Amino acid sequence: MLGFYSNSGFCAVSNPSTYKAAFYNASHVPQHFPATLMNDKRPNPDELLSRVQAEEKKQSRGKLKIFFGFSPGVGKTYAMLEAAHAKKKEGLDVAVGLLETHGREDTAALLKGLEILPRLELEYRGTSLQEFDLDGALKRRPALLIVDELAHTNADGSRHIKRWQDVQELLDSGIDVYSTLNVQHLESINDIVAQITGVIVRERLPDKVLEEADEVELVDLPPDDLLKRLEEGKVYVPEAAQRAIQNFFKKGNLIALREMALRMTADRVNEQVQDYRRDQAITQTWPTTDHILVCVSSSPSSANLVRAAHRMAKSLRADWIAVYVEPPDRTHVPETERAQAITHLRLAEQLGAETAILSGANFAEEVMTYARERNVTKIFVGKPPKASWKSLLRRSLVDQLLKLSGEIDVYATRGETAENAPARVRFRSAKAEVDWRAYGYAVLTVAISTAVSWVLYSLVDLSNLIMVYLFGILVISTRQGMGPSALASFLSVVALDFFFVQPRFSFAVSDTQYLFVFLVMFLVGLAISNSTVRIRQQAQISRLRERRTSALYGLSRELASTWGTSELLEIAVKHISEVFESSVVAFLPDEQGRLQVQCGNIADFQLTAKEMGVAHWAYDLGQAAGKGTDTLPGTDTLYLPLLASGEPVGALGVKPHSPERLFIPEQMHLLEAFAHQTALAVAADKLMQKQQHTQMEMETEKLRSSLLSSVSHDLRTPLAAIKGSISSLLSEGDGLKPATRKDLLENIHDETDRLERLVTNLLEMTRLESGAVQLRTEPNHPAEVIGSAIARLEKKLEGRVLNTHVTSDLPLVPMDGLLVEQVLVNLLDNALKYTPIESPIDIAVALEKNHLWIEVADRGPGVPEEDLPRLFEKFYRGPQTQNKSGAGLGLSICKGIVDIHGGTLSAENRPGGGMRFRFSLPLKHPGESGAPRG
Repeated sequence: MLGFYSNSGFCAVSNPSTYKAAFYNASHVPQHFPATLMNDKRPNPDELLSRVQAEEKKQSRGKLKIFFGFSPGVGKTYAMLEAAHAKKKEGLDVAVGLLETHGREDTAALLKGLEILPRLELEYRGTSLQEFDLDGALKRRPALLIVDELAHTNADGSRHIKRWQDVQELLDSGIDVYSTLNVQHLESINDIVAQITGVIVRERLPDKVLEEADEVELVDLPPDDLLKRLEEGKVYVPEAAQRAIQNFFKKGNLIALREMALRMTADRVNEQVQDYRRDQAITQTWPTTDHILVCVSSSPSSANLVRAAHRMAKSLRADWIAVYVEPPDRTHVPETERAQAITHLRLAEQLGAETAILSGANFAEEVMTYARERNVTKIFVGKPPKASWKSLLRRSLVDQLLKLSGEIDVYATRGETAENAPARVRFRSAKAEVDWRAYGYAVLTVAISTAVSWVLYSLVDLSNLIMVYLFGILVISTRQGMGPSALASFLSVVALDFFFVQPRFSFAVSDTQYLFVFLVMFLVGLAISNSTVRIRQQAQISRLRERRTSALYGLSRELASTWGTSELLEIAVKHISEVFESSVVAFLPDEQGRLQVQCGNIADFQLTAKEMGVAHWAYDLGQAAGKGTDTLPGTDTLYLPLLASGEPVGALGVKPHSPERLFIPEQMHLLEAFAHQTALAVAADKLMQKQQHTQMEMETEKLRSSLLSSVSHDLRTPLAAIKGSISSLLSEGDGLKPATRKDLLENIHDETDRLERLVTNLLEMTRLESGAVQLRTEPNHPAEVIGSAIARLEKKLEGRVLNTHVTSDLPLVPMDGLLVEQVLVNLLDNALKYTPIESPIDIAVALEKNHLWIEVADRGPGVPEEDLPRLFEKFYRGPQTQNKSGAGLGLSICKGIVDIHGGTLSAENRPGGGMRFRFSLPLKHPGESGAPRG
């Protein structure tokens, strides 16, 4: 048995085709958001904080260990029980919450010596089912609990739909859990498993459950050994084993499933290595597995470089990254060159690479820093085809990378040309325009510094005059570029020598020590210029990053606080329109999968058949199309798919007011980030709607079962009595005595009334819940309504003490008299049913503020305090109602009627025994008077 052990980390299927336009050294934002704009090498405070918070959460939460396998029968449960016995020997409190042996004797033998918690009995469609008793486990609260089959679907009536949700609640309460899982139950590879095996696995769980597990042990067995176990009947009974071998347990299926399980475990271990390196601040590359990085530029030959890196990554089965390094000041790079570099990044994405845009003044340093953070083992870079005179003045990019590479291999392959190779620091295009105005400001500043020094010449030393010039250099460097600052440094030295160093008004120098002063002054000026320019660039980048982060945060915050697909899309359309200065329209698919306009600036679009065709292409293939892309670029609109977990949920149409501002790399990446956030919100909302629909179906089924169980007895009882009386009348006929005949007829009459009340209550409850009941409010005197209710129950009230406390000076109250009368009838009938004959019933009326209060009180047994909150639920009947007829609808109908009047209904136990029901009616009803009743 082969086992891989871990403490934390991430486990998921490696999908190199997934697009991750990650930006390096950014704040904690989504992967594809273009926040890599600073070359600050300090640890990211947001990442540090999130890691600390995650560790604090883990401390208070239980630990989950999953025994992971590729198929049933590999020994997961057996290994789990062995581990449980080992923990018990260490003195840990271990219990078995639920475990299935499937008739395997060796597994059942390992249960001996372990405490097994009772299971929960559930009735489902006439069948008794045994499920995991979550409440019992929480009450028992062992240190370690065994819960088998993590992907299991619970029976109806359980608290959670899935067993993994039960486990999450156990973990949240601080209980450690051991569980088992097969690879085919993971949601992300369900389609792959179905394609390979031809079997659609119904019981699935989200990948995050495995990813967030504290420990995963891979339980492995060669496929031949597993098939032998099947044939020996150690997995299933012989008949079932033969069927399994011919279907799911084919050797090819087992080999494929085993590979997936091994790969997922290896990916998890690799992720743990990365986490450990980050936690320990290890910058040295650990070549546990190959990771390839390819450097691209605007050169056409970069495409060949990308293809070469792809071929090597494919042969080594390695992950690979394509990076483009641009200078902090992007204005010095023509948009055509940047667009060409982005095209090469897109090519890398299509070939399965992860892409990143780095920003920094030194190409080699940025690449090596990023490579070490990503544990890169090999770097691909283009080499110049021939040497040039420039190589005599500075090192080539390849030389710089080799100097800094250390343990990382650098592959210099044919691809870049000398003319198109990215520059070391400046990244300046030969066609970049010179800002002569900035140089003019530099000359003017030196002239002003000279004038100030001229005034101070007779008052201060020469060293103080140097400070004046340095201050001028500082002013230029904070407002202009490096070139004007360097010119200011040079002119300051010249001006100091000409105007203030003896002999004055000459470039001759009487003392050679001044030459050293001039050199130091020039170098200090350059240093000040360089530092100030870099700080200025960093500030510009910080502001840009802050604006983009704020824009995305604003969208995410609004989306997180909104529900409803239409509302979410309206928010997204509004933000995208404002941030990108564009007209935006959102599409969602209908039931047939055809895109329909949901919201947006529809008047700005001409959604012809051609335009809708482009939108459908983007939606169906999950790729951007239209203006600014290589697919159907003849339209005026850019169409983006809304992708969530790789599946399209809709599309966006973006029509920019200024296309030149939108179709630049940063804006496009930001737009993709907005689309991704929108897609996630829409997908989450649809999932919520699906869950609510599922929950509603479950509640409906539960309600139906409750209705049948509650009403069937109450329907059968009066019907049986009526049928019995009628049978007696038919069989005996005229032979019955008049008194007996009268008793039988009265019994028929009473049971018919009882049946009528039950059916009336059911219909009234249905009308109340459907909103079909509309009030017909008229001024009514409370005493008259109470009198009518008492008159309806006159027969039942015979022999009972009824005390009424109603004053004659009560005002007329707007109400639906018939409905309020029904409330009083139900409350009085409830009191009559559950109180002794000799106990009194009290009715009282009072005015409090702007409400009329009516109270019905009795001296019966009352209701347990824990049952009071459920008293007005449909079909709820407390323990005191076991021997009483009724369906548990009367009080629910009372609450529904009072609610639509704008009042409140409450119940409480009286001191000394009994119940008190109080309901209020507003003296000014908010509804419209005279509305027809439904």
